[in-house]
Amino acid sequence: MDTEIVRAWVEGWAASRGAAPPVEEPWGFTVDVGLPKQVTRHVLPNADETLIRSLVKATTAPGTWLKVVTTPETISPWLTPAWAFDAPGFLMSTTLRPSAPDLPVGYQLRTWSRGDVTRVLIRDMDGAFAAHGQVASSSRTSSVVFDQIETAPDHRRQGLGRAVMHTLANAAIAAGARAGVLAATIEGQGLYTSLGWTTHAPVAGVFRTSSDAGR
Repeated sequence: MDTEIVRAWVEGWAASRGAAPPVEEPWGFTVDVGLPKQVTRHVLPNADETLIRSLVKATTAPGTWLKVVTTPETISPWLTPAWAFDAPGFLMSTTLRPSAPDLPVGYQLRTWSRGDVTRVLIRDMDGAFAAHGQVASSSRTSSVVFDQIETAPDHRRQGLGRAVMHTLANAAIAAGARAGVLAATIEGQGLYTSLGWTTHAPVAGVFRTSSDAGR
């Protein structure tokens, strides 16, 4: 897997979530997230069985995550019962191009930035949440990471996801970005593909559930 795409994703994701700057390891990256259910995450661009078995064996702290650029089926035999799977994902990228957000009638959109993160919020005419998303830049790459793209169930299939993505892309281009990277869910992959994004590889996520699981 292209380490530079993974690097752009990791650095942008850390900026988006307010996590600590990633630490580069011989085998990938470590990010201290600082949340109760996700204290630290290790990101591995390659599925090395010996390395993953070693990390699994050495890790005892609940809330430690592994993100591996591979399928869940590949790493499943290397885990112990103390580890659980997150929903599978896909690493995707695109060349950014300006476009019209085309917000559907009956919705209102707001955009704001704090530091390296730009956020978009779409509400219905009553002011209720309809959709949101954010994009974060990294000082070391010309790519930005699209993150936390979500549409409320009652407002899906109305083009709100597209409006969020187009608005974020335009903001990123205005700030000088040339490319976008994201980790898509299974549901989101279809939207991003329709917008011209390319899928590079699956991403498997696992986390240590408890200190005594599997004993």
